[in-house]
Amino acid sequence: MKVALITGASAGLGKEFLKALPEACPDIEEYWLVSRNREKLLAAARLVQKQCRIFPLDLTKDESYGKLSRYFAEFQPEIALLINNSGCGFLGNVGEGELEKQIQMVDLNLKGLTAVTHLAIPYMGEGSRIINISSIASFCPNARMTVYSASKSYVTAFTLGIGEELKARGITATAVCPGPMDTDFIVAGGIKGHSKTFELLPYCDPVKVAKGALAAAKRGQSVYTPTLFYKFYRLAAKLAPAKLMMKASKT
Repeated sequence: MKVALITGASAGLGKEFLKALPEACPDIEEYWLVSRNREKLLAAARLVQKQCRIFPLDLTKDESYGKLSRYFAEFQPEIALLINNSGCGFLGNVGEGELEKQIQMVDLNLKGLTAVTHLAIPYMGEGSRIINISSIASFCPNARMTVYSASKSYVTAFTLGIGEELKARGITATAVCPGPMDTDFIVAGGIKGHSKTFELLPYCDPVKVAKGALAAAKRGQSVYTPTLFYKFYRLAAKLAPAKLMMKASKT
């Protein structure tokens, strides 16, 4: 049975991926949904007319990886699509505020994504796809979101690396690098109303981001950046001096 595994499936962009999947990938028969909150996962599962399995797991916790590994061993899924959407980002300087928030970004954005990918790959075959949600923040360090932007740089680099490793097996990997979206992410991260940069930037539509990312993955595209504005930002980050870009992108 072909399975799509989505982390962070209970809200925001994760829910938009879930809603877009039946049309974009009609051959996938079952969705596996991972997030911390069981009730939100159940609500998300009701959005689609497909068989869903829910896995209430906190991907910042090491024990969750053992549980996921046991689920894979028990059900032996054919993972046709892995969407690593779980992530968090908090506004604030390093050395100030709560250490817990800085560590949470590292644990979820880096460790959780790496662990889920490592566990899923043995259950993937030719034609399978990996979508990792990165950010425009991966193109340049963002002061006041230093750990977040560094973590997303890892996600983009990790995606390019595994894409090369898996090429011989016919498996593709796509890093999705959107700009800000009006989801719970910017509220939970203490960003909304506290960053002039975020107030000025054009926001991406999560519905379009999800559909565009799925189309990019089908094409085997390594990096997908929605909208012309952020495509230009990506190019500018490659060409302009890092110090100049950091001043322009300070949150």
